[in-house]
Amino acid sequence: MGSSGRTVGELVRERWGDHRPGLWFEGRVVSHHQVAAGAAARAALLTELLPPGAEPHVGVLLDNTPEYPLWLSAAALAGAAVAGINPTRRGPELARDILHTECRVLVTERAHLPLLDGLELPGVRVLVTDTDAYAELLRTYEGAKPDVGGAGPDSRFLLLFTSGSTGAPKAAICTQGRIAAAGHSLVDHFGVRADDTHYICMPMFHGNAVIADWAPALAAGAGIALRRRFSASGFLPDVRACGATYFTYVGRAVQYLLATPARPDDRDNPLRRGFGTEAGSVDAAAFEKRFGARLIEGYGSSEGGAAIQRAPGTPAGAIGRAAPADDLAVIDPRTRRECPAAVFAEDGRLLNGADAIGELVNRGASPFEGYWRNPDAEAARRRGASPRPGEGGAGDGGTEGGEAGDGETGGGDAGEGWYWTGDLFYRDADGFLYFAGRTDDRLRVDSENLAAAVIENILARYEDAAAVAVYAVPDPVAGDQVMATLALKERTRFDPLSFAEFLLAQPDLGTKMAPRFLRIVERMPVTATNKIHRVGLRHEGFRCPDPVWWRPPGEPAYRTLTAADVDGLVAQYRAHGRAELLTR
Repeated sequence: MGSSGRTVGELVRERWGDHRPGLWFEGRVVSHHQVAAGAAARAALLTELLPPGAEPHVGVLLDNTPEYPLWLSAAALAGAAVAGINPTRRGPELARDILHTECRVLVTERAHLPLLDGLELPGVRVLVTDTDAYAELLRTYEGAKPDVGGAGPDSRFLLLFTSGSTGAPKAAICTQGRIAAAGHSLVDHFGVRADDTHYICMPMFHGNAVIADWAPALAAGAGIALRRRFSASGFLPDVRACGATYFTYVGRAVQYLLATPARPDDRDNPLRRGFGTEAGSVDAAAFEKRFGARLIEGYGSSEGGAAIQRAPGTPAGAIGRAAPADDLAVIDPRTRRECPAAVFAEDGRLLNGADAIGELVNRGASPFEGYWRNPDAEAARRRGASPRPGEGGAGDGGTEGGEAGDGETGGGDAGEGWYWTGDLFYRDADGFLYFAGRTDDRLRVDSENLAAAVIENILARYEDAAAVAVYAVPDPVAGDQVMATLALKERTRFDPLSFAEFLLAQPDLGTKMAPRFLRIVERMPVTATNKIHRVGLRHEGFRCPDPVWWRPPGEPAYRTLTAADVDGLVAQYRAHGRAELLTR
């Protein structure tokens, strides 16, 4: 999504003199004008604290308290950039995030001070928001008025750490122009009104909360309501108390909401819609039926390299089509050719997943603005990938935005490089795109390529499942086996017979998709952004502390995986020289 030519700082300044309710937090309400005034004071403070010649970067290590949007707004006015610091990081990793982004000011709160104990943070000034010293410091700048100064659309505004599964997190650069444009785009797309209230319950160090929730509220002059940390039990009381009409979600949040006890008055709430990722069509339908609000699945990375918009006529299960400025294609990374369109059975089952699933690539002009101090990661994300002359393309003209052709067509310049999203998709003959997981979530079982997300969507239909995760564990001989983790609903127990019968009744469950191993947990392990902690699940595999059921080759039913079974499996891995893969 490109720049609108406007800045976030201008949007903040426009709220000066607006005395409507602007921010709700734990029963307290302040006006838009008070938010703008508080931002102006903090911008003046930040300008004084930044050493001459230092990068204008401020780290924010906070829960979703009012100080978070105040410092976002302050940075926009001061022409500075906010690096959202993840409070689930620890020790050297946490210090690395702060120092890598060259933050000379770190804003935190007393609850997070223990995280900083013993860390070497040379040259970093720490401000603790819920202290008398902080209040006294701000008092000096009372009366400051919002001034955007020299900040422009190209000014850095956010350094958003990605939640990659390998290596140190990368800090994606987002400029003021891009965030302002994103806010205005969502205002138009969802019809956001000035009298709306956006409920921000996802962590604000993550792009979802800032780009898809805070930014459109700011662009429309709508209010925001903050939840310190996501709470499934606190969700509906908050929504009613603050009059929330819109919220965003990521990961398992919707499943947690559906797992709360149903009440007859659940639909008695002001919500109109939610916007996010990973709810799945089954849970989205259940949410709308129970709470009366429609969930809209979207797609867009923090890097901004590709976006998919829901359009009229989007089929069930699809996310939508490419945004107007994007030339998206589903590419086989091995051949660098476009994958064929998906073929579906009458019941909606994907028949050619091994061929149709590939990596989503933006071949057009991408608004990706790079990673902070990480040229290798930039090169990996944006690289030349069109077929060499004479190879030809495999496209059949079904993608939105053009065909792959022979490597000379398509919107992108292979010299500059296409933008590779790292996400698996497939598309239908009309150009609608379907999410199939991360590239890390691809499995290869008996020489057949599978996508974890496709299997998860099927297993989510199991009536006792509260959450499902599917991932690969190595096969003792070659390739992978399918493993699933099931978090069960309250007051249910895993029944291997009913689960096996459920699998047999699923018409779209391919012969290679049934899980070989099943891990049963009380609660799905998730990251700070409520995404499944797949790295940990893959690392532990079937040698984990929770009960595991398995179906040995040639056996029809699931049974408990015993210590003797594990020893026998490990011996097979060793015999084939694959024992080291058990902890990959």
